[in-house]
Amino acid sequence: MTAHRRTAIRQVRQDVHERPFLVIWEATRACQLVCQHCRADSQREPHPLQLSTEEGFRLLDDIASFGAPSPMVVISGGDAFEREDLNELIAYGHQQGLSMSLAPSVTPKATPEAFAAAANAGVKAVSISLDGASAATHDGFRGIDGVYDATLPTCRSITDLGMRLQINTTVTAGNLVEMPDLLRRVVDLKAFLWSVFLLVPTGRGEEVGALPVDEVEDLLHWLVDVSKHVAVKTTEAPHFRRVVLQRRQAGEVDAAEAFGLGETYRWLRGELDDILAERELPTRIPRPPLDINAGRGFVFIDHIGAVYPSGFLPIPGGSLRERSLPEIYRESPLFRQLRDPSLLGGRCGDCEFRMICGGSRSRAYGVTGDPLAEEPFCAYQPAGGPVVDAKGEPVPA
Repeated sequence: MTAHRRTAIRQVRQDVHERPFLVIWEATRACQLVCQHCRADSQREPHPLQLSTEEGFRLLDDIASFGAPSPMVVISGGDAFEREDLNELIAYGHQQGLSMSLAPSVTPKATPEAFAAAANAGVKAVSISLDGASAATHDGFRGIDGVYDATLPTCRSITDLGMRLQINTTVTAGNLVEMPDLLRRVVDLKAFLWSVFLLVPTGRGEEVGALPVDEVEDLLHWLVDVSKHVAVKTTEAPHFRRVVLQRRQAGEVDAAEAFGLGETYRWLRGELDDILAERELPTRIPRPPLDINAGRGFVFIDHIGAVYPSGFLPIPGGSLRERSLPEIYRESPLFRQLRDPSLLGGRCGDCEFRMICGGSRSRAYGVTGDPLAEEPFCAYQPAGGPVVDAKGEPVPA
C-alpha cells in the first residue's frame, strides 16, 4: 500500500456512540512516586474503597459485553503493581477475549519477574513513562532520585520478554529542549510506539509549565516529521490529527514556510535531521492517528469505580457501583454531549476540522471550567470552509 492511498486519519471500526475503542482502568491509586504532573494525588496504600477483585471481574465482564471488536484495556494507576491481584485480573480479562495492556510505574516492584508474570497472564503491551533524556529531568518529574536509571533497564526487560513497549512522554516548557534526545532513547529502546502527551492543567499538573500555544503547533508539526520514521501517537492533543491532515493536503512542502512555523520547529527539524544521519532510520508509512476523544471512543474508570470521559476530565458520568459501564458510556448526558461536535464552543465550534479533532475536552475544562469550550492550546484560526472528514473531504450537510 502506498502512502497516498492510505487515509491520513484512522477511524475505528466500531460505532463510538455505542462502544469505546479504549478503556483505561486506574486499578489503584497507590503509588510510591510523587510525579509533578500526575492527574491524581497518589497515596502509599490502596484506598479502602478501591474496586475489589470481584468488582474488577465485573468491570471486565462489562467491557467484554460491548461485543466484538472488544475495547482495548489498559490497567494503570497509581501503580498497577501495587495490586496483589493484578495477574488474576489480567488473566480474567484475557480469558474474556480482551486485549490487555499494562501501564505501571518504575519502582522496585517493576522487576523482570513481575513483567514475566504479567506476560504469562496475558499482557501483550506495556507503557512506561520517560519524561526526560537525563536523570535530572526525569527524576525531577517523578519526585524520587534513581527512577531514570531504573527505567532504561526496565524498558529493555519488557522488550526482552517479547512484549510491545510504548514510551509515554509528557511535554512541558521545561523539557521541550530534551525532545530530540528523548527520540534517541525511544529508538535505542526499540519502542513500538512513542506516545507524546500535552500537559493538562489538572491535579498536580497545575503546577507544571505548559508549552506556549505557538510552540505546541511547532511540536505537532515536528511529530508529523518524526512519524515518517518512528510510530507516534499523541495524548490530549487531538489537534495533531488536524495538523496531519493539513500536511497531507499540502503535499511535499517546507512546513516552516508553508505554515508559518516558528524557531522551535526549525530547531527541532534540524535536530531530527541530525538523528536521521546518526541512526539511519528507514522512511516508513506514517501511523495514522486514531480518531477518538474524551467520551468518544475513550473512557476512564478510577480506583473506586467512577467513570470519566478521560482521566484528565474530572467530571464523572456515573459509578460502576450504581450502573453498568455500557449504560454509563451510552446514556450519560456528559458523554452524549462530548460525542456531538455541534455543541462545541468558540473556535472549535467554528472549525472545519471539528469532526476529526474536537480539541482537548480535558484542557478546555481545566482552563475554562467548560468541557465544551474551545481548545485553549490550539493556534489554528478556522478558515470558514466546509467541515471535513478523515480524508479531508467535505462532510455532507
